[in-house]
Amino acid sequence: MITVTSPLLPDFEEFTALAREIWSSRRLTNQGEFHKRFEEALCRYLDVPYISIFTNGTIPLLASLKALEITGEVITTPYSFVATSHALKWCGLTPVFADADPRTGNLDPQSVERLISDKTTAILPVHVYGNPCDTEAIKRIAEHHGLKVIYDAAHAFGVRRSGRSILSEGDLSTLSFHATKVFNTLEGGAVVCPTAAMKHKLDNLKNFGIRGELCVEEVGINGKMDELRAAFGLLNLRCVDAAIAARKERSELYRRLLGNASRVAFTERDTATEHNYSHFPVLFSDREERDRVYGLLLDHGYHARRYFYPLITDSAPYDTCRGADATPNARHISDRVLCLPLYHDLQLKDIEKICTLINNC
Repeated sequence: MITVTSPLLPDFEEFTALAREIWSSRRLTNQGEFHKRFEEALCRYLDVPYISIFTNGTIPLLASLKALEITGEVITTPYSFVATSHALKWCGLTPVFADADPRTGNLDPQSVERLISDKTTAILPVHVYGNPCDTEAIKRIAEHHGLKVIYDAAHAFGVRRSGRSILSEGDLSTLSFHATKVFNTLEGGAVVCPTAAMKHKLDNLKNFGIRGELCVEEVGINGKMDELRAAFGLLNLRCVDAAIAARKERSELYRRLLGNASRVAFTERDTATEHNYSHFPVLFSDREERDRVYGLLLDHGYHARRYFYPLITDSAPYDTCRGADATPNARHISDRVLCLPLYHDLQLKDIEKICTLINNC
């Protein structure tokens, strides 16, 4: 079975060498030396001022909402993984669902503006498949209405637009380092933040709100990344550029081989953006055709993914939320999308077979 993705792994011998250092130090967690080195390396690689790393990709969303003291309603997208909206619910917030841009799948700024009420305090957009949102339009709306903006940038590791990291947009941006992502630490995540004061607050929140031995400043959570995963991440930083280049080569091959298929379309990509090629989504004419292709690929040993289908608003916790029944563009994309297998060491011959199956179908 060829899966939709496969994890980037550092050299095993190099990892065991770092593991021996950790064993010798007997410091396994609580923001040790590797934790510090990994944060510093990430800031350099991503070209961001401050970053706080976490044990997974969901707690950064929770911590960001707490750090910015978000209350009431938050406008977000139904076209995402459920973790985006779950974070709002866990923090006692009310998600309000705006529609998607039909070209990209990202949050549509015009739809956002129509949903703002006196209870709205923030916007939570997603850089879908790592393709940047219309950050300028979202910024104008947020500033006009006095709203905070937290970007779910789980797919956007290393993405730059016009030479600038997309992670610098908004008040905060959150990352996931899950094994399925372009860059991973097995499990992990981070918050990119603009100031030392905000990093201090996030570091405090991920350590139960404790500072020093005796002082509990606020109600926090245990979100710290351990030393082994920080070491794993340090090594993967050496590999990720080559992995992204390989993903680009495979994405371009898909585009060449499927470009003449009249019933296959691609989501729009921002030409000013340096992409990380985290996914390769294609759009079919309707759900029936998409599901037929999905089944055909599965029968031949290729596991694509209908990502994101169904919409978040089709699940019970969210089907009665405001905006849930008024997102036709998001539904149209969700019913037609199929993410094809894409990872750094996917064989080119498998891409050719996948495209032949789709074209023949």
